Amino acid sequence: MQTTNLAMKKLSLLIIINVLSLTACSTTAINPEDITEQTLLQERRNREIIVMDKTIEAEAYSELNSENDVLNHCHVTITTYNGATLITGEAPNEELRQKIISTVQVIPNVKLIHDNLTIANPSDLNSRANDQLITDNVKTALNQIRTLPDFDPAMVKVITEDGIVYLMGLVRRNEGTVVINVTKLQPGIKQIITVFEYAD
Repeated sequence: MQTTNLAMKKLSLLIIINVLSLTACSTTAINPEDITEQTLLQERRNREIIVMDKTIEAEAYSELNSENDVLNHCHVTITTYNGATLITGEAPNEELRQKIISTVQVIPNVKLIHDNLTIANPSDLNSRANDQLITDNVKTALNQIRTLPDFDPAMVKVITEDGIVYLMGLVRRNEGTVVINVTKLQPGIKQIITVFEYAD
């Protein structure tokens, strides 16, 4: 029974990943009005910065999807927070890796690139399903933090690639320490890389 539940969970994750891979590269315009007051309560960015970050991500995917060699041979994830852009995933050679980095670098409002692309063949669906499971576990654990009065777990972006967890967001140093310590306790993590911006 437990094996069946695990198989169903993995199948569900694979379906979610397939759907996300089809929709993550949407280039629809970002409407500031779509950002709710609830979202702003959970954020330390203002509405304009959130829109800017989402626009950077959308433009990056649009540009990369227009390059057939990148689209067909690479797996790339773009995550932006306050104009700092984290690039994760795999490219099969240095030429394509550089092409991805240089494409993203010139997108308007990108302030900083965190280049964490590895030279490797694109990860398979099983690997991505495991990464999604790790991400979900970390997010669930962060939601259980009760010791930080002004902390909302939605302030932290969690990205997992090949078992490596990247933590991104605008946090205070004591918050960052707690987040890292909580993340360390989750199973299946090979490494934690922080790309926090510190508010103090």
